[in-house]
Amino acid sequence: MAKKRIMALALAIVALALTVTGVVIAATDSNPAGLQKDPLVLNGYPPSSADLAVTVSTGSDVTVNANVNVNFKTDRIAANVHFPLVITTASVNAVFANNRLYARSADVANGPWLDAKVETPDLFGFSLEFTKPDIDLITGFQKKVTTSGYSTTYVFTRNDVPLSSAIGPASAYSKLGSIRWTITVGSQGEVSASTLVEKSRHATTTVSATVLSYNQPAHIDVPTSASSESLSTSMLAKLLKSVNFNSLLIPSAFRSLGQSSIS
Repeated sequence: MAKKRIMALALAIVALALTVTGVVIAATDSNPAGLQKDPLVLNGYPPSSADLAVTVSTGSDVTVNANVNVNFKTDRIAANVHFPLVITTASVNAVFANNRLYARSADVANGPWLDAKVETPDLFGFSLEFTKPDIDLITGFQKKVTTSGYSTTYVFTRNDVPLSSAIGPASAYSKLGSIRWTITVGSQGEVSASTLVEKSRHATTTVSATVLSYNQPAHIDVPTSASSESLSTSMLAKLLKSVNFNSLLIPSAFRSLGQSSIS
């Protein structure tokens, strides 16, 4: 039962990561200066795949790190996720496909999967945003632009923004706070990194992802029904509450934009 609860908790955390990264369309830190060639150029074509390093943090409460492989053509995602337990860190393999999310321990090559229904946006639509996001459509923020080598970084800030808990109804946690959204693009406008930081008086949430590569082979197998066991979304939300994820925030206005949902 203990192992099953850990796996269920892992599945809940991955589902929550999808919820929040549905709000953010890319990733972290600027590319280092001094590089002579942009390694992520897409020549105007949407990528068929992307390899991302993703971090979701609520400050001192919880930090989840993941390496995420996305196949935009097949609408599939595979991830290796690391998240904290009481005295150690667990690693979990996860697969998203066909509006279901599967997870099992990274230490068990042939063990059973736990799975749950998770609604997400069309991944091909995300690939278009990675290709060249229309920065001019982002309004209502103070904007600062800096350039280093082939990279351009846009920093958007705004105060007095309604923030809600990423878990359950918006009324569960609603406060005014601030948003700082950083987007870094390469020489042809392709997204290379982004970070979203939301702060209220008593909580801070940081979601970041760095694009490690585009258009690398991304064959992602889907677990069979015979090798998986379903878990209800209500149980996922309950497990998340047990690790203080109630303090994880998203802008209230984004709750209805079609992001992943486990509520």
